[in-house]
Amino acid sequence: MESSLFIEYVDGNSLQTVADQTYATINGSEAPLKYAYKEMLSMRYEPTLDVSTLNSDNVFVAADVVSTDASLALKTRDSVSKNVGTIPKVGLMFALNESTFKKIMIMKAQGFKSLMGQIVNLIFQDPVRAIVGMMEVAEFMFLEALSSGVTSISDADNPGLAIRFDYKYPESNKFGVSKIWSDPTSDPIADIDNILDAASEKGVTPQFLHMDKATFNLFKNNTKVKEFYTQSVTQILISGTPLAAPSLSAINTALMDQYGLTIVVYNRKVNFEKNGVRTSKSPWEANSVIFTTSMNVGSFVWSDLPESQSPVKQATYATVDSWILISKYSETNPFKEFTTASGFGIPVIENVNSIFKMDTNEAQTTEEQTEDDATITIYEDSTVTVVNLVNALNGVKSKPAATTDMTDVQLIGLVNALSDAKETALKSILAIPIVSAGADTTANSATKALLGTATAATGKTIESVLWTQVSGPNTAGFSAATALSTNATGLVTGTYVFKLTATDSEGTIASDTISVVATVA
Repeated sequence: MESSLFIEYVDGNSLQTVADQTYATINGSEAPLKYAYKEMLSMRYEPTLDVSTLNSDNVFVAADVVSTDASLALKTRDSVSKNVGTIPKVGLMFALNESTFKKIMIMKAQGFKSLMGQIVNLIFQDPVRAIVGMMEVAEFMFLEALSSGVTSISDADNPGLAIRFDYKYPESNKFGVSKIWSDPTSDPIADIDNILDAASEKGVTPQFLHMDKATFNLFKNNTKVKEFYTQSVTQILISGTPLAAPSLSAINTALMDQYGLTIVVYNRKVNFEKNGVRTSKSPWEANSVIFTTSMNVGSFVWSDLPESQSPVKQATYATVDSWILISKYSETNPFKEFTTASGFGIPVIENVNSIFKMDTNEAQTTEEQTEDDATITIYEDSTVTVVNLVNALNGVKSKPAATTDMTDVQLIGLVNALSDAKETALKSILAIPIVSAGADTTANSATKALLGTATAATGKTIESVLWTQVSGPNTAGFSAATALSTNATGLVTGTYVFKLTATDSEGTIASDTISVVATVA
C-alpha cells in the first residue's frame, strides 16, 4: 500500500471536507435520496459488536449463517451454521478506472487553474460513491428488517455466505387478511380493524402503517377504501356515483380521524453490483404491512473498526456518520488508485412485541363447499359443521363477527385472518379429532399393512373411520376400509398416497395421509 497518487489533493482535511459535504447533502434539503434508517433509528455505540451486544431487555436478536443464494427468500433459507460471534463489517471498494486516471493526469500536466475544479471532482467521485454506497447498504438492511423481521450482512471472509439476523417478531403478532388485497372484493379497512383489535387486546395502540408503493396502490384503489374515504369526507354514499382513489395525504386524514393512523409509503430500490453485473433490488418485503406505535423503531448499533484506532500510515482517512471509515490509497504494481469504505453497523428493531405484521397476500379461499352445506372444510384436512365454526369464531372474537348467513369463502377468510393465538384457541374450541395414518413407509409386495389412530376430544367419541386412496399407479383395495387396522391390496410398483378420515360424535371430521412407496416384483 502506498499513499494516494493525488496526495496533494486529498491530504490534510480535504478528504474529510468532501466526506462531510457529501453526508450533509445526502441528509439535507438538497438530498436526492432520503434514508429511513437515519430518521427511524437512534445511533447506539457498542465498544465490541457481536451478537450478544445486540440483545437487551426489549429485544432479542438471533443470528445464523446462510447462503447468499438470491433465489430464496432470506427468511426461508436453511441455516448453514448457528455459530455466530463477531458481526462482519460492511465494506465497499472502488478503483479509479484507467480512462479517468489518464484524464486527471493530462489536466494536471496542462497546469491550468481553471481545470482545478474538474480535477478535484474526478478524484473525489469514488469517495462520494463509497459514502452513498454504505448508506444504501444500511438502508437496505433496515427496510428489509422492518418489513420482514430479518436481514443479513454478507460475510466478506466467506464468499457465498451471509450472517442472517432474526429480530423475532412474535408469531401472535403476524396476520393474514380475509381476502388478498389484489382481490377487488377484499376489505382492507376491515383487515386493519382486525389487527387494531388484536393490538388493543395486548395494550398496544399502533399509530403508523408502513407499506411499499405497490401495496399502497392496491389499498387506495380498493372499493372499500374508496367508500371509507368518501364517507369520511361527505358522510354519504350515492349509489352509482364513481368513487375516486384518494391520495396518500387524503386517506391519511381519514385514517387519522377514524383510527389515529398514518400510512408511510416506501418506494425504494437499491443497486447492487456483483461480478460486473448491476441489479436493482427492493428491500421491502412484498405484500407486507407493518404496524408500529412510533416512527422510532430501534437503534443503529455501531462500533469502531480496528483501522480507525490504528490507521495505516500511507492511507488518508475520513469518518462519516461515526461508523463509516473512508480511506484512499494506491498500489504501485500496477499503478492503481483505490477508495474503500467500511464499517461495523447493523439496524436493530426493538420493542418487537408492539410491532404487528400483516401479509396482504396471505388468504386461503376454497370453492369446494356449496353455500348451503351443513359442513365446511378448514385447514385442508378438517371438516366441521358451519354452526360449530360460527360459534367458535365468535368465541375467539373474530372481526367481523361470524354468522350462519356467511358463505364458506367468507367464513374461511375469517379463519385465515386470525392471529396465531386466536387460531390455537379456535382449534381448541372446535375440538377437532387427532388422526394419524402412520409414518410414510415402503412395501415390497402387493399387500401392505396399515395401522392408523384416531382420538376424539374430551367428551366426544370417534363414530367412524374410513381409508381411501388419494393417488397411485393403479386402484388399490382395502381388506377393511372402515377399520383403523387394514391391508392395502393389489399394489404394483409405484408411489401410493392413502388417507385415513375419522368422524366424531358431533360430525367433526379430520384426516391424515400416508405415502407408501411400493416395489413389487
